Amino acid sequence: MSLTMSTAALTSLLEYLYGTLSPSNMRWVGEHLIEYAKKEEEPLKRYTYEEVNAMIDQAEAEIAEGKGIPHEEMMRQWEEEMAREEQELKMATAV
Repeated sequence: MSLTMSTAALTSLLEYLYGTLSPSNMRWVGEHLIEYAKKEEEPLKRYTYEEVNAMIDQAEAEIAEGKGIPHEEMMRQWEEEMAREEQELKMATAV
């Protein structure tokens, strides 16, 4: 969901951040906002039925060959990544 903020609200947010964040925190937030905005602006790629089927066939072949990561391992890696990001966020807000 995307909300559009008024210029006054955005200016108020900026003023708050200026007074709250250190220069390194400002750079960190700015870099992450830019990265996120770029992802949000990228159009979704449309796939044909044949392309989707080819991807499924490839995935099934890789599974048959024993390639890939078991679900439990993938979830463990994902949870570790989420914990790292949460720690980074705590560190950014603590400074």
